[in-house]
Amino acid sequence: MRRRWLGWGLLVAGGLAALFWGLTIPERLPETDIATAPGDPARGARLFWVGGCASCHAAKGAKGPEQLRLGGGAPLVTAFGSFVPPNISPDPVHGIGGWSLADFANAMQRGVDPEGRHLYPAFPYTSYARMAEGDIADLYAYLRTLPPVAAPSAPSEIGFPFNIRRGIGLWKWAFFDPSPVAVLPMGGTRERRIGQYLVEGPGHCGECHTPRTYRGAGGLDRTQWLKGAPAAEGSGKVPGLTPAQLKWSAEEIAEYLKTGFTPDYDSVGGSMAEVQSNLAKLDDADRAAIAAYLKALPK
Repeated sequence: MRRRWLGWGLLVAGGLAALFWGLTIPERLPETDIATAPGDPARGARLFWVGGCASCHAAKGAKGPEQLRLGGGAPLVTAFGSFVPPNISPDPVHGIGGWSLADFANAMQRGVDPEGRHLYPAFPYTSYARMAEGDIADLYAYLRTLPPVAAPSAPSEIGFPFNIRRGIGLWKWAFFDPSPVAVLPMGGTRERRIGQYLVEGPGHCGECHTPRTYRGAGGLDRTQWLKGAPAAEGSGKVPGLTPAQLKWSAEEIAEYLKTGFTPDYDSVGGSMAEVQSNLAKLDDADRAAIAAYLKALPK
């Protein structure tokens, strides 16, 4: 009798293991979703600043040319572990200099590294998945123009069970949704559509300004899109950006993104200071598009 129960137990355990293995297979992009034409570094620079690449992957507090040395940044300390942004400079040994465009696209849009391992969603590929294939190629081309940094990436410190990378496949299966979030009003202008692309895609604004499901462990709660969220690090709350919460006009939002000054002459602070500094490098049309999108969101 005991042998029979043991046999059944092994059979069930084997079935669960097979199910887990099947559900967590890292999925790569179809070749048809990867650009075939070379990217344009000049266009890629715009995406670099929208995406805030330097804010995570350059040394903490880097300014000027040092922002372009992407040898790895300060840890993102969360309840799930300490995630260290890696070296993404074009160094062929320690950075991503040896990556192909397909490798880069799969990391950006599927959260899968060249070795076929899941990447943790502390890297916001869940938003970058909304980017156009040509923009991915442009960003890749721009990154290859930056100075290589011959320094190994510092290791992240992630405890059990979150250190089981294969388990990220279950998280993706449950929460990874690259479809557009907001439904813009009928007759949405081209400006609003550009703003939606910048905010929901490369800008990944929702990753901080939207609460997550399952006590912060799940995906973004789309019913609360950009309505504010607990800060990923430490205490406090990231403010909401919907018209009901952010009472500024579109012109005032655009001016804030350009100068860092609020309508009442206060100045940007905290982690938003780096975001604003990055967005200040865009042209006025992009900042106006972001503002137009935010003002078009449901209250």
